[in-house]
Amino acid sequence: MSADPQATPGNPDDPRRDQARDFALQALVLSDAAFEPASTDASFRRYFRLSAGERSWIVMDAPPAQEDCAPFIRIAGMMEQAGLHVPKVLAQDLQRGYLLLSDLGRQTWLNVISEANADALFASAIDALLRWQLASKPGVLPAFDEPLLRRELALFPDWYVARHLRSVFTTEQSAIWNHVQGLLVKSALAQPQVYVHRDYMPRNLMLSTPNPGVLDFQDAVYGPISYDAVSLLKDAFLSWPQQRVETWARQYWQRARDAGLPVREDFDAFFQDFEWMGVQRHLKVLGIFARIHYRDGKPKYLADTPRFVRYLRQTATRYAGLAPLLRLFDELGLIEG
Repeated sequence: MSADPQATPGNPDDPRRDQARDFALQALVLSDAAFEPASTDASFRRYFRLSAGERSWIVMDAPPAQEDCAPFIRIAGMMEQAGLHVPKVLAQDLQRGYLLLSDLGRQTWLNVISEANADALFASAIDALLRWQLASKPGVLPAFDEPLLRRELALFPDWYVARHLRSVFTTEQSAIWNHVQGLLVKSALAQPQVYVHRDYMPRNLMLSTPNPGVLDFQDAVYGPISYDAVSLLKDAFLSWPQQRVETWARQYWQRARDAGLPVREDFDAFFQDFEWMGVQRHLKVLGIFARIHYRDGKPKYLADTPRFVRYLRQTATRYAGLAPLLRLFDELGLIEG
């Protein structure tokens, strides 16, 4: 992610930055502290780090016209109660859209993960995911239901195909798309439902004690049990060989079964659920990354879209039911990146 240009206090070009700093200093009863961008977000949120000596905190800036801090606060409490390591909300100003949070560290897993440490890191991520899923109760979080699944899928034709590729589905292509959509939605809705982080991947996991620190959970829902596992193992920003993905997916499946979670009895059946859930997610992300580029002026995300084309083509070749998607990609000129 590209951080916003650092502005000094009093910069008229960035009044929210100055307000965020003043909010944090007042909450901490400090007269002064170092204040710098920590990260930006694919949404309208951004984060700053306030430092004083050896201590540091994170300030979330979430403009109320575009973002709502309340779900973050609520789900942080749910995750902490489930035994996950998440930021503590130390102060809040919901009217202006500021939160003061504990600092989980400076390194995301995306910064540190490697072939050598991936097994250990993913074992920790699976630990945390199982705790989150075991806490699941229906009727608490929004449902990841058919309308939401279809809204997400619509991002692909609306933004990636129409805006990025400058193409419009033919009648025949629309029929193929509607058929594939139906298969993916049916597969997702047939899965057991649990709490879903919805963006559970190394970029949102922090190297911390205890490990991992979990971020970016404010969009959590109640939905398909394979969703977070595929988000973790078939990531938006880095890829692993298919054999390692399958090995880690089997580890998740076995541990979930041992913990009493309602995964499918047969691993191959679970793995198809996992892969088809990944297809839904990756089609959505293609659309989101195009939207972020063209609507929000954040071009870096679009550079990662070849990864999703590759994921989608490779998965479609393994399942006869997804052959129409492969044909659609061929006609759109979407080759592996």
